[in-house]
Amino acid sequence: MKLATLKNTQKDGQLIVVSHDLTLATTVPDIAMTLQQALDNWDKSEARLKAIYDELNEGKVKDNFPFDAQKVASPLPRAYQWADASAYVNHVQLVRKSRGVEMPESFWTDPLMYQGGSDSFIGPRDPIVLADIAWGIDFEAEVAVITTDVPMGVSENEAGKYIALIMLVNDVSLRNLAKAELEKGFGFFNCKPSSSFSPVAITPNELQDAWDGNKVHLPLMSHYNGKLFGQPNAGVDMTFGFPKLISHAARTRPLGAGTIIGSGTVSNSDRSKGSSCIVEKRMLETIEQGKPTTEFMHFGDTVRIEMLDKENKSIFGAIDQTVMQYIKK
Repeated sequence: MKLATLKNTQKDGQLIVVSHDLTLATTVPDIAMTLQQALDNWDKSEARLKAIYDELNEGKVKDNFPFDAQKVASPLPRAYQWADASAYVNHVQLVRKSRGVEMPESFWTDPLMYQGGSDSFIGPRDPIVLADIAWGIDFEAEVAVITTDVPMGVSENEAGKYIALIMLVNDVSLRNLAKAELEKGFGFFNCKPSSSFSPVAITPNELQDAWDGNKVHLPLMSHYNGKLFGQPNAGVDMTFGFPKLISHAARTRPLGAGTIIGSGTVSNSDRSKGSSCIVEKRMLETIEQGKPTTEFMHFGDTVRIEMLDKENKSIFGAIDQTVMQYIKK
């Protein structure tokens, strides 16, 4: 099943069901007006939404319209919680190596995770609006899951059953602001502006054998200014799968329905696959050449993040964005 949120005058938009091939959509006001409403009652709404989805794919829904990714917000335009991990420890190790810093062994057994701002996500085709390129604007291609209500203390073995939907993420980062924030010892804030998510969120079964209940085993492609930047496989070198990340997040608190858990930057140790963010490429340049040569994003630069199935068809639709300058009114 594929779900999206149509922009309207309300902050949370309107829930729509989208066909498997991303060509048609239909509203479902009798089931839920928003995706959050559907998630709050997922045990009842999932089956009803699935029935509409099947009918839409079979051409039985008369009240349909063409699906247009330009007209949708992120599947959850805002969420009660957004927690992003660094599940690809290979990526973390590389970051620290470029700075000449040893990585603690605990990073391989205890996930890193931060709680990001979730009150205003960017639509998948909306511009990334920021004030200053000196902040070091970067994209980060990731995978994320949306949960139903998760009880506190859930085990890794049980956590997977609380995964409702899967999305792609552009976790926009301001690299030149990160160092000063980390030195304060209290985590990210200014260096993590609003993130954006794929046009549709999908139920795990849409991935067929590319989903093993733990990881997504497909390449995640990033195109920067129209050129392929990286296509690492999201199922390779992911040290912590999503059930582990959910269990970690719920260790000391329950997670409300609609919680988003991110994988962190997808990264493979096989460097021929490229990178999912500029800073990783800069780190490799520093290690190999003594200094970075790839610049961070400028106003007018574009990024496209997408995942294709085995038939080279888009699964989630593409995040396709341009960096624009914010001008205070």
